[in-house]
Formats: sequence, structure tokens, C-alpha cells
Amino acid sequence: MFQLCRPRGGRALLGLRLLRGAPRAARPVSYRPLRKVLVANRGEVSPMSPMSPGEIAIRVFRACTELGIRTVAVYSEQDTGQMHRQKADEAYLVGRGLPPVQAYLHIPDIIRVAQENEVDAIHPGYGFLSERADFAQACLDAGVRFVGPRPEVVRKMGDKVEARAIAIAAGVPVVPGTPSPVSALAEAQEFATRVGFPVILKAAHGGGGRGMRVVRAPQELEENFSRATSEALAAFGNGDLFVEKFIERPRHIEVQILGDSHGNVVHLYERDCSVQRRHQKVVEIAPAARLPPELRARLADDAVRLARQVGYENAGTVEFLVDQSGDYYFIEVNSRLQVEHTVTEEITDVDLVHAQLQVTAGRSLPELGLQQERIRVNGCAIQCRVTTEDPARGFQPDTGRIEVFRSGEGMGIRLDGASAFQGALISPHYDSLLVKVVAHGPDQPAAFRIRGVKTNIPFLQNVLAHPQFLSGAADTQFIDENPELFHLRPGQNRAQKLLHYLGHVMVNGPSTPLPVKAKAALVEPTPGAPPAGLRAVLQREGPGGFARALRGHRGLLLTDTTFRDAHQSLLATRVRTRDLARIAPFVSHALSPLCSMETWGGATFDVAMRFLHECPWERLRELRRLVPNIPFQMLLRGANAVGYTNYPDNVVHRFCEVAVANGMDIFRVFDALNYVPNLLLGVEAAGSAGAVVEAALSYTGDVADPARTKYSLEYYLGLARELVAAGTHVLCIKDMAGLLTPAAARLLVGALREQHPEVPLHVHTHDTAGAGVASMLAAAQAGADVVDVAVDAMSGMTSQPSMGAVVACARGTPLDTGIDLQRVFEYSEYWEAARGLYAAFDCTATMKSGNADVYENEIPGGQYTNLHFQAHAMGLGHKFKEVKKAYTEANKLLGDLIKVTPTSKVVGDLAQFMVQNGLSREEVEARADELSFPMSVVEFLQGHIGVPPGGFPEPFRSKVLKDLPRVEGRPGASLPPLDFEALGRELGARHGAPPSPEELLSAALYPKVYDEFHSFRSTFGPVACLGTRLFLEGPAIAEEFEVELEQGKTLHIKALTHGPGAGQREVFFELNGQLRSILVRETQALKEMHVHPKAEKGAKGQVGAPMPGEVVEVRVKEGTTVAKGDPLCVLSAMKMETVVTAPVGGKVTKVHVRPGLSLEGEDLIAVIE
Repeated sequence: MFQLCRPRGGRALLGLRLLRGAPRAARPVSYRPLRKVLVANRGEVSPMSPMSPGEIAIRVFRACTELGIRTVAVYSEQDTGQMHRQKADEAYLVGRGLPPVQAYLHIPDIIRVAQENEVDAIHPGYGFLSERADFAQACLDAGVRFVGPRPEVVRKMGDKVEARAIAIAAGVPVVPGTPSPVSALAEAQEFATRVGFPVILKAAHGGGGRGMRVVRAPQELEENFSRATSEALAAFGNGDLFVEKFIERPRHIEVQILGDSHGNVVHLYERDCSVQRRHQKVVEIAPAARLPPELRARLADDAVRLARQVGYENAGTVEFLVDQSGDYYFIEVNSRLQVEHTVTEEITDVDLVHAQLQVTAGRSLPELGLQQERIRVNGCAIQCRVTTEDPARGFQPDTGRIEVFRSGEGMGIRLDGASAFQGALISPHYDSLLVKVVAHGPDQPAAFRIRGVKTNIPFLQNVLAHPQFLSGAADTQFIDENPELFHLRPGQNRAQKLLHYLGHVMVNGPSTPLPVKAKAALVEPTPGAPPAGLRAVLQREGPGGFARALRGHRGLLLTDTTFRDAHQSLLATRVRTRDLARIAPFVSHALSPLCSMETWGGATFDVAMRFLHECPWERLRELRRLVPNIPFQMLLRGANAVGYTNYPDNVVHRFCEVAVANGMDIFRVFDALNYVPNLLLGVEAAGSAGAVVEAALSYTGDVADPARTKYSLEYYLGLARELVAAGTHVLCIKDMAGLLTPAAARLLVGALREQHPEVPLHVHTHDTAGAGVASMLAAAQAGADVVDVAVDAMSGMTSQPSMGAVVACARGTPLDTGIDLQRVFEYSEYWEAARGLYAAFDCTATMKSGNADVYENEIPGGQYTNLHFQAHAMGLGHKFKEVKKAYTEANKLLGDLIKVTPTSKVVGDLAQFMVQNGLSREEVEARADELSFPMSVVEFLQGHIGVPPGGFPEPFRSKVLKDLPRVEGRPGASLPPLDFEALGRELGARHGAPPSPEELLSAALYPKVYDEFHSFRSTFGPVACLGTRLFLEGPAIAEEFEVELEQGKTLHIKALTHGPGAGQREVFFELNGQLRSILVRETQALKEMHVHPKAEKGAKGQVGAPMPGEVVEVRVKEGTTVAKGDPLCVLSAMKMETVVTAPVGGKVTKVHVRPGLSLEGEDLIAVIE
């Protein structure tokens, strides 16, 4: 006698084993061996997802091959490259010209293929064809055997009403329900009233969750009845419904049955399919846990009795609901093989597909050794369906190409799949099933890595680890009642994301070419802990004790700005954390006498996210870890925190608290207008966070010139008195433009020292004119305790004075800094090489030296560099001399401002606007009511920054603003507190995980920049791991390099090549010895060619762009009536936004721009008649 079996620990070869003892039974007359079998599907057809990717077809092919049966596949036009077609001995196209799903459901074509190719039998797979009586009948009519029950049995079991009647006749308990389908709402209402709510509506002619609704109250019935009817009609062609009493919190238990044409029926025990989502099974277990033996026996006996009642042949499943009290109810019969048949095979050692084929050939179950008493349960098995669905987005199916596929392996692990391989294309046409993972025995489920498409693996991991699931107590409400299952732990996928970034740069090129290829000098780390520094005093004695220590220190203290303001001034703030971190331990050991290091704040915060794709908070924490002994200092823009606008007060306070928690020690608080209310907010916020408060006097003018009366010595002394009274620990002179001459330094510092003998004085300047070292030494001699310097290779020009020069000049004098000059040279050597990595951003690309004309134009150091870049970018490089002169005139137009971010930007924007449009100061004043000024100028005049000393310039302000609203008093005072909890919920919903306190603040300060940063990091991963050259320009073809993801985990990458393409290219890498390829969009090829018309000079109604830029917003459309001065659109260029207004009143007859369009100067925006 033969028995169908699955050998333990290996794959079945023939699936047959000769049983010793009993004599071999005679072959029945009806036995006809199968020589060729066609599988009429590529995979599962389900109402929720039309078809799975070939998994069942390949499963049947494997069984046929083991039994020596030739296999035939059918495929649609869209599936020429699919795996199921390749695995079959023969493959034929069906449904030519039809959509992919309809092709596999085209019965005449499938029958034609079978007849033309001498097919003996058709296996319908899992899909709808397996439960279509007309398909089973069509097979028989064509003389082809159907691997499944007889057509009349398929019809009876597919009709829920008739199946219910058969169950009642067989004595199997059923859920109270309507005796026949209902099509009218009144019938459903009558039944629900009689049996009570809740009830469930089910499609009478199909399953899979379509047309199924739970109704818990009378008022919900009409709407749900309508929706269920509509779904059933769309899915099955018939909208009739079956109404049943809804069983609360049941378990879904199904019994596997197997029958033959000789009247034999056996069961292969049960499966627990209770873990469901929207009536779709997610995890299946065999046997069911915590099922009493007597209940298990009754379920099995009723399933067999029901099958015998209809003369069931082949494989099928009888499904039950088991309620909390142990009562059970018949639901339906699935007259086909189920997706979850694998777990039954694992625990019974019976190959169900072999059995299906042998029964179809005419074998009896006893002949196959499948007698009930011989079928035993061996261990337990669990199946998870790995799909390309994203649980974070409501299980939305994902499509694309699988870039990486690594499956779990080991004892007791079985994988059934078809599309789960590297390079597989996941189509939107079919079910999202990738692979079924089956674990048998005590082992945990396998671990998988799949890249390129989203999967449900994180969700499955949560399900498998949940205590309720582990205890065997999961019911059909398990997923709905445990929302924590959707708190997904995202996979890191770091290597593949980095390959995507490198491929993107290789294909699309860097944003800025890098003419210099240099490598930073390696600085050997100094072993051991660094020497104690002033941070120990701060930690021991607090801010007050730290301030006393500064005043009591003998010699001159230095603050090193190399880590922030120096590279902000010289290299457009582009220095990456990686290059800072490489030298940080050296500074910690060699420069421990420093007063502080300026490491953070100012423009570095948003630039880190915006351009470097780094988290600024991670930078702060990493540097703090590497430099534990030297105090860190940052720049706080008063009420603007580290932004360019006003924020609610609670945002500024929260920012300071979190910055201190991440390692910040000293806050240099300044305001662009020296506006005391804004300054006081910053002082209070930093002080309440427990930090050292260093309030700054923003310096402009010349206190040594008696003719300069607006910003006089008395002005600064009066401001200092207010700040000291407010509780500042340190007073700072913040000389943004390098205007503090040695004479002015002696005068101002001397007066402040006399007025505030106990308060430490700290002086900051820029070396644009070349007099910075002299001014700092003069300040120190007049009583300054601390001065700002930058290491030699990062000093001079628009940066700070040279550290080496100050150390050398002070050596051996009462101002001796205590710093070893030789170590400064070593420090500088590193930065000389590192600076070369950023040559594309170096100010020396457009300017070769500083210039003493800064004493006339008063342009701040950092802005001087940016203004030079902007002038070149806007085609004004040859007119930079004019821009500097216009800066002076613009400053006068605005009332002689203190120029530091953001007021310096206001002056700079107005200066470039004047040069671009050829306007003099007098012309701007005369035409102020009709010109389209940069938005920064308009907002300044409205009062969004604060009130300047001496008030706003009139009548210029009134002419520009006209009827625009004005802000009175401190701009942030009227802002309501930010609801951080609401913002956290919003970010959590948007990004799939609750934000950290740091992420919350990044989003509060820079909402758009943070979203773009988060999106970039999700797409391209931790690019901070890449070397700076690789980050900026990508690797060369055939270049090999290493990327350290973390300690002990290093990637070895070789860039191989990239192919041609129109709009998309395939880029090839070798990653740790394995070939990887990615697809990259070619952005240049996707750009549209656009030739834009120009505004005609002298044509009064033609509005041209006042400057080159990108259209951010269009505020009118054709037909709009506008008055003179009404806004038409908003342009943005190099961080400068300009509102273009109507020069005349009239009707807009043509709009030539749209958001995102790049314009040149005088490009036509609109025509007004």
C-alpha cells in the first residue's frame, strides 16, 4: 500500500512510501494516471487582491514533477517574465488583449489550451476558478479532469444558503440566519429585530470579506446594507446577502478534509485562522491552541459528516466559528485547496497536492495510506504571509522591483513563493503575496530582509511577539483591539539606501562641481581622558561660578569659532559633522585651556538639515561625546531662536531646555536690532534652562567717531545696563562686520569694564578688513576677558582673527593664553587639508582677499561671502562693487540698521534689488509706492523683526506698506503658545512613529525643511557615513571604497557602471562582494524645455520678473481685476523672496508663470490691460 508522505527534515522526492505489512490493494477500474496537468492560474485570485504572484502554480508544478507528471502553465501578456511560466514544462498565452486578471479567468481560452496540448487534468489553484462550478463543468465537458470536487458539489458549497441547508440536514450546528438570501432591506430588518443585534451581512455568492458588514445597532443597518449589496454586486455579479447573528469575539477554526471517488472521507485536523484583518487571514496555526480534546473531536466529526452528506471528493475546508463558551457554528465550505494548507502538511506529513492529484487519477484514500486512524498530529506549525503591503499606510500594496531578498533558513522552516527573489518586479495587477513562511516545531519564525518594496514583516513580527497571541488566546478581534501592533519598528536598510544616494549623484551629478580633490590629514587620537577644562568649573559651580572663574582668570581666554562661525563665513556653512568629529578629540586634548568652542546655532541648524542632510541635534551630541571638557557655546537669535522668524515664547524656552539636555553650555543671545524685549526673552529662556547667558551688544558704526551719533558709546552703555540688570552672566560685544577698530575697542571695552567691573566681557569680530588681531589685542588690554578666534587655516577674510597670531602675540605677556602654539599649527594643518574638500563652497572661489571698504559698507562677515555668491548666481558678479555701494545706500534707506541676521539680509536683498533694476536711492524713494520690493524688506517695515533704534524710516515705510498691516511691539508676544502635543501627534501620523523631543523642535522651527530632511533620510539613509568627496560628487566608475555604518560594521562598495536610459538609469554596484543594482531617475532628462517670453520695455501692462528666481506662488489668474500694488506672484532666489506687484490697475488678460517655474530677469509674468 502507498502512503502520501512528506519525509521529516527534507523535501519529498516522489511523495510515496510503501507501507509494510498490509498486502497491496488491487488498482481500481477507475484509475487513470495523469500524464500532463495544467494549472489554470498564476496564483491566488481573491476578491480583495486579484491574484498572487504564481505561488500556487509553482507549488502544484513541484508536486507534479515529484510524481512524474508533465506540467503546463498559462500566462497573460503582462506575465511573460514571471517565474511560474519558467518553472512549467510548457507555457501558453491566454486572454490575448485582455487585462491581466481577466486573462486568467477566461475559461474558453484555458480549455482551448488544454485540448490543443493533450492535457489530462486542470488544477485551478486557489483562485475563483477553483470555486466556479461552470469551470469545473467546462473541464468535464471538454474531456479534461478537474482537480477538485464534482461541479454539482462545487455549486452547492459555493452557495452559502444551500451549504447552510446541507449542514442543518447533516446535524451540524449553524449560526442563526436567514434561510435564504435577501435582497430587500425590509427582510434584513425583520430578521435583525427577531434575533437581536449585532448581525452580520455576507455576500451570498462569494467570500473573502467582500460584501461583509457587521451591524451593531438598528440605525446602522440601512447604510451597511446598501454598502454590502453594492460590494457583493461588484465582486460577484449578484448583490444578494445572507444575514446572520454576529458571534462576538469568536475563534475562526477550520478543518481540512479529503475525500475520494470511492466514498471515503478523512480529516487532517484543524487550523486556527483567528488572526485576521478585515476578514482576511494573516497568521494560521495548526493545530489550534487551547482547544479542548472533546471540542476538537466534535469539530472534526461534523466536518467529515458534512462532506459525506454531499459526497465530497478531493481537498476542501470546513470552516467554523467557536464562541467564548465553547459552542461552535458552521460558516461555510471552501471547495478547494487553501492558502494555509501548508501548516496541515507540516503537522500530518501528508502532501495535500499529491493527494489531490492521486485522487483525481482515481486512487482511493486507503490505497494512499490515508485512513483516519493512521493520520496523526506531529508538533505544531505556523504560517505567516509575507506581502508587499505597508501596514503604516493601511496595508496599501506597494509595487516596484525587489532589490535585495534574503530569506530565513534553518530547521523546520519552509518557504512557498514565486516572486520572492532579487530583481523580481512586483506588479500592481495581482495579490501582494511574496512568500509564505511556515515554521514547524519549537523554532521561532524565520528572519527576512526584503528591500525595494514595503512589506508587512514589521507588523507580523509584532503579532508573533504579542502576549495574547503567544498565550493562544487570539480571536478574530485580536488585530482590531490591539493598535500597538501598528507601532512598527522600521528596518534600517542602510546599505541599500546609501547605494541609492550614490547612484543618484553618479547619474544626476553633484549640486555644485568640486574642482579640488583633497583628503583631510589624519590626526592621530590621543589616548586617555582629556585634561580638565572650564566645563568642570561650570558643572561644579554653575553659571555664576563659571562667570566668576572667567573674571578671576589670569591671562587672555579664547573661544574657538572654527566649528561654527568660521566655516559659516568662509565655506557657506557646509562643513559636515564627519569632518568636525575627526578633529574634535584633538581639540579636547590639545586645546583644553579654551574658554569655549562655538559649535552650534546660527545658520548651522537649518543648513545641516537643508543641505548636509544631517540632524543638527546628532551633531551636538556627537561633538559633546568627543569633547567632554571644553564648554560649548552657541548663537541664539533672541526671540528667533535659531530661525529667521518669530516663534511663540514656549518654543524658544523649550528649545533652550532641549539644547542644554543635549550638551550645550553657553548661549550667546543677540537681537538683530538690539531690540530689548526680544533680547530679554532669549536671556530668560537660556537662564531658566540652567545655561550660561552671554547677552550680546550687536555692534555697528564707530564709537570712536564723534560724528557717528546714532550708535554712540552711551547707546551701548545704556543697553549693557539693561542686559546686566536682566541677569546676564557674561556681556558680549558682537561685531558682525569687523567694524571695531583698535581705538573703538579700547574705548568701548574700557567703558564697559569700568561700568561693570564684575561682569566678564567677551568680544567677537570678523577680520574682513584685516585688523582683527589688532582689535582683539586692544580689547584684551582694555579689560576683555575672552576674545573669539579661528584656527589659522580657517581664519582671516570674513572669518575671525587667527588663533595662532593671537596666541603668538600674547605669549610671554600678561595676556598669555596658555595654549601651546605648536598644537595650534597641528590643528591648522588638519583644516588646511579639510578645507580643500569644500573648495566648491569656499569664498576664495569668488573673492581673493578681505577689503577695508567694509568700514564704509558695513557688510557683516558671513553675509559678505554669501552676498558675493548671490551676486554671481544672479548674474551680478561683475557688478559686486556696485552691490557693495548699493548696500550702503540701502542701509540709509532703511534708517541705518544694525546689520546681522536677519536685518543684514533685509539690507542685502534691497541692495541686490536696486542693482538688478538699475535703481538709485533717490529713485527707490520716489517710486516706493509702485515697486515690487523683496518680501524681507516688506516684512521688516511691517514690524515682523522688531522696532529698530530710532524707529522706522518715514515716509518710506508708509509708501511701501500702503494698507498692509503693521505689527506693534514685540512680534512674538501676540503669538499663541505652540501645542507641542498636537504637533507630535501630527508628526507621528505623518511619519509613522512618534517624534523625539529634538525632532519635535526641528519641525516646530523649520516645518518644511524638517519634512524634506525626514523624507531624504527615509529615502537615502545615513549619508553622514559617507566621506565628504563621495557625499558631494559620488564615486568614480570602478572606484572601491569602504563605508563604516557603525563600529564593527563596514560596507565594502565598488561602483561598477551605469547604463544608458531616457529618464531612468540602472546603476550597478558590488556590495560586500555581491552584485546590486538600483534604478535612478535622471532628473535632467525629465526637465521640460521651456523658452519664456520677455516683457517688452516700455509696455506699461507687461509685468517682467524684477530678478532671476523661481516662482513660489501665483496669486492671480486670467480675468482677475487688480489695483496698482496688488500682489501678482512671489519669486524666490538665493533665500530672497520678492512679491511682484501690479505696476498699474486693470484686468489680468494673460498669466505666463506657474509655481516651480524658473525665470530670468525680465521674463514676462503677466499682462494687464
